[in-house]
Amino acid sequence: MKRSLLAMSMLPVVVLLAGCAQAEEAAQNAASSAVSQVANAAAEQVKGQICTVIEDGLVSASDKAALAGLVAGAETAGVPAEITGPLKEIAQAGDKVPSDSVRELQKACAAA
Repeated sequence: MKRSLLAMSMLPVVVLLAGCAQAEEAAQNAASSAVSQVANAAAEQVKGQICTVIEDGLVSASDKAALAGLVAGAETAGVPAEITGPLKEIAQAGDKVPSDSVRELQKACAAA
């Protein structure tokens, strides 16, 4: 009798622990989803800045400086290589901006 009473009294504890584990998993999934959404938003923000600068196909010295400043942020945010590749080429170019890189970047921006 004592054993069955003990077993019955432990049942709510087991149910409670199982519920806590499910709640913890749900919280972890929600946190992971939130982090992913923030990362995607950051990548979209940086990509938008890059595409706005390159939109007209003309890259002035100040545009080049702005693009060079966005390279690290683009890589960190996870912007696709189709954009970061030509972006790096433009940033590393000397006085003459490579027109092929500008066209590649415009094409990648249009596809995005």
